[in-house]
Amino acid sequence: MPTIQPVTRPGSRQRRPQRAASRRHADVCIVGGAGHVGLPLALVLASQGQQVLLYDVNGRALNGIKRGTMPFLEHGAGPLLKDALAKKRLSFSSTNPDDLAGVPIIIVTIGTPIDEFLNPALKSMIRAFEPLLPRLSDHQLVILRSTVYPGTTDWLHRYLRSHGKRPQLAFCPERIVQGYAIQELRQLPQIVSGTTQDAEDRAAEFFSQLAPLIVRLRPMEAEFAKLFCNAYRYIQFAVANEFYMIANSAGLDYYRILAGLKANYSRMRDLPGAGFAAGPCLFKDTMQLTGFSNNQFQLGSMAMWINEGLPLYVVQQLAKQYGLSTMTVGLLGMAFKANSDDPRASLSYKLKKALLFHAKRVLTTSPFVQGDPDIVPLDDVISKSDLLILCVPHDAYRNLDTKGKPVVDVWNFFGKGGKI
Repeated sequence: MPTIQPVTRPGSRQRRPQRAASRRHADVCIVGGAGHVGLPLALVLASQGQQVLLYDVNGRALNGIKRGTMPFLEHGAGPLLKDALAKKRLSFSSTNPDDLAGVPIIIVTIGTPIDEFLNPALKSMIRAFEPLLPRLSDHQLVILRSTVYPGTTDWLHRYLRSHGKRPQLAFCPERIVQGYAIQELRQLPQIVSGTTQDAEDRAAEFFSQLAPLIVRLRPMEAEFAKLFCNAYRYIQFAVANEFYMIANSAGLDYYRILAGLKANYSRMRDLPGAGFAAGPCLFKDTMQLTGFSNNQFQLGSMAMWINEGLPLYVVQQLAKQYGLSTMTVGLLGMAFKANSDDPRASLSYKLKKALLFHAKRVLTTSPFVQGDPDIVPLDDVISKSDLLILCVPHDAYRNLDTKGKPVVDVWNFFGKGGKI
């Protein structure tokens, strides 16, 4: 059984004395500190009185943070950033690994992505640590925070020692919902593991200042725990999407069936609605488990085919009903999930590519995504389109006037059913 350690905090906590924002005097350095995982953690730590060094190769994002601008949507982050800058609890580095020397705790928010063969790529981890090697010392605690392939923590332990480096090494995965990290960092249990008992104990002590509960596992157990969480969610979405396609192909409304089977029946409360299941984590982490199991994780593989196939199914069904070759199709929402500005791995773009082969024209809009030159204003998309597809159920679309244009809504966001 894992060791579960409730955290009790004294009523009046003694804060660290405020110090000048010097890189050499940072309490914590976050590698990848301008990203979705690192920056919210930095702001919460700064609010606890910690001096935090943000180390990130994205100098543009760091410059924006220095000016008080968040590089992405994160609820509750604005006031914390303003306060951290006013109290000089943040420092910044984008080009000089020497700034990490002597910092007691280094948190690395770089995981193991998948390559073109859907296998995990350890090269990103090597690239991240190679410039840090000369600066690491035996007294530092290095915490891996992002999802990694099973066995990576122990592999990195051996890698560091093969280069004469013996820092304490821990794996403590984040399990936040993107956009709500500020809130959830203080609410969710924190899984902690270390390649040595000292590393585990020190990581547990560090996260006890944030989390209400510490769950101790071995490194590989912790790695699997994070992957299992994301793969399970991905499979849940795949079940719902498969049910949706079966019902729709039978000429029925999945949401009418869903409401009926869940009515006063608690055993089915976890069955979700249909929708595009994507983003930078769920697909990738499911494929990491598939790679680890020598492509024998059949539920994961099938979930990938189902979730990735839903946009293609939508196009197939529309092609049966409409003369798409003469129509302009408007896509509403290009982020990977609702109320987010993150387009990474968004299935809206897969749908767009598929439609480009069938429709006369495809227009896209989004209330949040920045940097996509093809995105046009919402009013233009509605007025110029013959058919609209709700790709992302943003709250901003709740009372949308679609001017009588037909709307494909697999989410049942508008409450009119999800039939195509």
